[in-house]
Order: sequence, then structure tokens, then C-alpha cells
Amino acid sequence: MQICITVKLNKLPLMSERPLALVTGASRGVGAAVAQALAPTHDVLLGGRDEEALAALAARLPGARPWPVELTRVTPADVEGVDRLDVLVHSAGIGELGRIADQPAEVWRRTMEVNVVAVAELTRLLLPALRAAGGHVFCVNSGSGQRANPDWGSYAASKFALKAFADALRLEEPALRVTTVYPGRTATDMQRGVRAYEGGAFEPDKYLKPETVARALVAALTAGPDAHLTELTVRPRGGPVN
Repeated sequence: MQICITVKLNKLPLMSERPLALVTGASRGVGAAVAQALAPTHDVLLGGRDEEALAALAARLPGARPWPVELTRVTPADVEGVDRLDVLVHSAGIGELGRIADQPAEVWRRTMEVNVVAVAELTRLLLPALRAAGGHVFCVNSGSGQRANPDWGSYAASKFALKAFADALRLEEPALRVTTVYPGRTATDMQRGVRAYEGGAFEPDKYLKPETVARALVAALTAGPDAHLTELTVRPRGGPVN
């Protein structure tokens, strides 16, 4: 049984002259790469469930600290003390591949809960802090949020829904910047599992590096104040399209 301890942020000092970023899924993969890319310029809250991995990453990044949390059960108490938030990166997500005929309702519910509902609720709770900073929200989506393929039904549906959430948020909160990032196949643990399901080899040299996706995100963040990059599609050069 996995136990996740939630830490109230009002117990942690947030006094800093540097902008503040919160990154979910920060224990590994794209989330960890984004946290590392932001650390030179931002204080970073590292969101995730793997407390050991978060602590190890925080020890390497100045101004970073773990934020262990179960995102599907986040509450207002979890974000106490965050009065101003410059960057919110939704990188956490799950994907369970399978034919529609073989995936029961609990797979769809679990996928939607993590990939969409948790994103919407955390954003809602942090909107006052984001408004105070004129902040930037990133939704790390997927190529599956642009095109649905066989065996990807539940995952693709959640990513299409995530795009809709980002589009609505962008229109409802014009003072914020909201960017959807669509990475292609990326060399992460999730991709390793995908290749195992597909019966193929995991060939990281053919995929995007997590650091490459992070650099694309930073490019959108650091665009001039008059620029709003609403969507970014990043594909591996010479690698698989889907």
C-alpha cells in the first residue's frame, strides 16, 4: 500500500525575490526536466508522489523544495501560503493502453481523474495566486491530444479533454498565458511501457529527450510579454510521428 504525506505549503517559507513555479510530475521524465530548466531563474515546488525522488531532485536544485501530494485528492490546505504563482506546469499524467472493447469503465475514470480532473482542480485552487502574478499555465499534452489511434482511446480522450480545458481557461482568464505543449514520443518510463505494450524495442535515440521538451516550454515562457504561444507541437527529428 502506497502512503502519500501531504505537506502544507504555509509551513514552508515562500519569501523570495525570484518568481515561483509549481511543476507536477516532477519526480521523473518531462516534469523533472522542466523543474531543472526552471531552477536557474525560479524557485520551484516539485509536485509528485515519490517523496524520495522529489527530495533527491530538490537537493540538486537551488530554491527547489518537494511538494509531495496525491493530485486526485488536492485540497485548499495543500496550497496554503501560495499567494503568488508565476508558473504552473501540469506534467503529471497516466496512460493505460488497450482496445476500447477491453478497457472497463474504471480505466476511463482513473485516466480522466488524473489527466483532466486533477488538472482542473489544482488550477482552480491556484487561480488567485496565478492572477496575482499574471502567471503562465502549461498543460503538457501529447500527440494523442491531436490524433487518436487504435489502442489509445482512453488516453487520447483525456488529452483531447485537456486541450479543451486549456482553451477554455485561456478565454476565461485573459490576464494569464496558457500554453498546451504536444510532445511526440519522448524517452521516458511511460514510453518504455508503451513500447513493451506494442511489442517493440525501446530506442531512446529515436525519441525526444525530456530536456528538449523542457527547452520548448521555457521558450514559450520567455517569449516577450506581448507574445502568447498558445500551442507548441514538438516531434522527434527523423523519429516516429505518433
